[in-house]
Amino acid sequence: MGSNFKQNRVNEEIKRAVASILAEVKDPRIPPMPTVVSVEVSGDQKYAKIYLSFLGSYNESEVKKGLKACTGYVRRRIGETVRMRSTPEPIFILDHSLEQGIRINEILKNLEDGNG
Repeated sequence: MGSNFKQNRVNEEIKRAVASILAEVKDPRIPPMPTVVSVEVSGDQKYAKIYLSFLGSYNESEVKKGLKACTGYVRRRIGETVRMRSTPEPIFILDHSLEQGIRINEILKNLEDGNG
């Protein structure tokens, strides 16, 4: 149980750090104000899967290129911000669950209003 608590704490620390680090990134391919949905650090702490969501329209392949280009910077800043034995390699994953949730809410609202 102790290691699971520690893992969750590390995930949350990296999540907070990445949210502020991405606010510093000035790559035009990355839409402003990304939401860090969740972070999953591997058991050996070599990798951190970072699930991101963006509101509005964007070119997914361009966003992926922009995120790949800033991976080294993000990793270095994580190392400066979060105290760990080694800094995990960020792996960015686009998460569409927030967009889908908003769409579902709009559909439900239209059905309630009788517009469906």
